[in-house]
Amino acid sequence: MNPRVSFFEIEPDYVLRITFKNGETRQFDTKPYLDCSDFFRELRDEAYFQKAHISGGTIEWPRGQDFCPDTLYELGIPTTACRFGTVEKV
Repeated sequence: MNPRVSFFEIEPDYVLRITFKNGETRQFDTKPYLDCSDFFRELRDEAYFQKAHISGGTIEWPRGQDFCPDTLYELGIPTTACRFGTVEKV
């Protein structure tokens, strides 16, 4: 089992910067998921996207959209810092 979400920030262009309970920080790009089903399509509304919160160790939106914490961790890009829209890999 992968670590769960302890903190996150919403970055431009539907990217989540996530800190996990093990102290690692990763960036997860939600854009590829936003048009793949009606379930996620609502997240394209930027005001609604901003309503994300932590629930059950993952990130969730008011109408139940969420990503499995394992998906966030395994597909997230490990980062040490973000500079000018680029990601530095660890």
